[in-house]
Amino acid sequence: MQLNLTKPLVVFDLETTGIVIGHDRIIEVCMLKIMPDGTEEEKTMRINPMIPIPPEATAIHGIRDEDVFNKFTFKEVAYELYTFIGDADLCGFNSNRFDIPMLVEEFLRIGIDFPLKGRRFIDVQNIFHKMEPRSLKGAYKYYCKKKLVDNHSAAADTRATYEILKSQLDFYQGAEYEDENGNISTPIVNDLDALHEFSIYIKCADLTGLLYYNEEGKEIFNFGQYKGKVVEDIIKTDPSYFRWVMKADFPLSTKRVIYEIMSRFSNKA
Repeated sequence: MQLNLTKPLVVFDLETTGIVIGHDRIIEVCMLKIMPDGTEEEKTMRINPMIPIPPEATAIHGIRDEDVFNKFTFKEVAYELYTFIGDADLCGFNSNRFDIPMLVEEFLRIGIDFPLKGRRFIDVQNIFHKMEPRSLKGAYKYYCKKKLVDNHSAAADTRATYEILKSQLDFYQGAEYEDENGNISTPIVNDLDALHEFSIYIKCADLTGLLYYNEEGKEIFNFGQYKGKVVEDIIKTDPSYFRWVMKADFPLSTKRVIYEIMSRFSNKA
């Protein structure tokens, strides 16, 4: 269906050094501007973030430091992007929570006050999640074609979860899944080992996601000043940080993992 536009709409996506607004930087931007008459104009560029691109970010988008070291900085392309957007409305996937705040932050960092008043923000992910609720009640309706009664009671929720799992095995039997690297598999099979592996979204080193594994299988911080850094490396350079962590209000399960890493490191030394 052709969009009914009264003013231009810019659909855009960002690739960045990370997901922390205020710290991370844009390294690639694509903007597709759709005019009310249906004509389109696209602008894509890579940007030198002036900070290193962490390996875990490169693992997602494939962009390395050497790919952007000779590109313009955001300051050098900001006016071009600002002019391209003009007074257009903005659209993206998870854009309300990430892409728009990140873009505005970059503009503000160099002194450009990017006006938000009068613009409309269309977030395709929010539409998706609202129309296909990612809740137990929504999943029960989608997979089992039944309305969940007495949800939020432990017994009803437990039984519904079991029924959903069985329905998923039927629903996705033989269905192909393509991961972010383009690998295709048929992961939904009646085998708990396979379901366990597919259920893992991020390979966490602890139960809460404060620590996770990088591609080399090393534990990485997912919080604080050393976010994205290898835990053992920080043990070497800043042992006082671990004393603070062990005294701070972190989950005991996380502290136990950190203690095990520290013990393993001590045995190596």
